[in-house]
Amino acid sequence: MKWMAAILFLILVSLQYRIWFGGSSFQKIQQQKEKVSIIETENDELLQRNQKLLAEIKGLRIGTDSVEERARYELGMIKEGEVFFRLLEKDTQ
Repeated sequence: MKWMAAILFLILVSLQYRIWFGGSSFQKIQQQKEKVSIIETENDELLQRNQKLLAEIKGLRIGTDSVEERARYELGMIKEGEVFFRLLEKDTQ
């Protein structure tokens, strides 16, 4: 009977070892969950960026207002017949 108890105890210990330290241990599962969480966060950020880009593309396709706005602010262009005024701040040095 002692041998049977010893064998059952060894089986129990080996199963516990696999649960805590084996290939699919609790620690590794937790690490994988953390990796998944990080990847989901990155995916959410990329999804938001993609949605902004799609909205910008849609705006560029629909009308000339956004193209004109970009030309004015990014390239410093003005319309024909417009007068450009540049206001400079006074140096206080």
